[in-house]
Amino acid sequence: MHILMIEGNSGPGSETGDALIRLGYTVSWLKDARSAWGTVRNRTADLILIDLDFPEWNGIDAVKHARSARRDTPILVTSSASDLSVRVAALDAGADDYMARPVHIDELAARIRSLIRRRRGFSVNRLVAGEVSLDLGTSEVTFRGEKVSLTRRELALVQSLVGNAGRFVPRHSLEDSIYGLDMVVGDNAIEVLVHGLRRKLSSGTIRNVRGIGYSIAQ
Repeated sequence: MHILMIEGNSGPGSETGDALIRLGYTVSWLKDARSAWGTVRNRTADLILIDLDFPEWNGIDAVKHARSARRDTPILVTSSASDLSVRVAALDAGADDYMARPVHIDELAARIRSLIRRRRGFSVNRLVAGEVSLDLGTSEVTFRGEKVSLTRRELALVQSLVGNAGRFVPRHSLEDSIYGLDMVVGDNAIEVLVHGLRRKLSSGTIRNVRGIGYSIAQ
């Protein structure tokens, strides 16, 4: 899952981002307002994480801006403010959830999973697409009932495809979800990743149509 994290240099973003990466998320840390708003508008994301204490922008305005640019992307906000009116204003501005800082990473991850499930219409952590099963909570993947050992990027690919089972996911969306925004991605990086994953599952599990994208059957 690709998370756009909007937080200034002075906040605890590095610690939060590193913890989420260790849990298997792809995190793009946007540290200044100019790059943040262009990125939110034009790049693929599964969730937007906004610190309301973002120094270059009023936090509530940041939520409104992100919501207008990405109408259906879950937005989770954090803040050190203890005032109830701040939480109410953030939720009314379009945020889907709120956490007071300091956050506990396990709770943050659980809230992220909950928001992703809600957006995609899932009620539980275990997602099934054909013969592939993915547990969002444990990151365990099984194929035909047998556990499959995957690299972090292979897992990110499975998450993107299983979460959109039956639909073709464009290459650029997969690149954002798997590699984030800060890495230069080779022309055939997705093909190499798909080839390796097919060897661990089966050759017919992942389909691709040139110019459209990749999919996994429901």
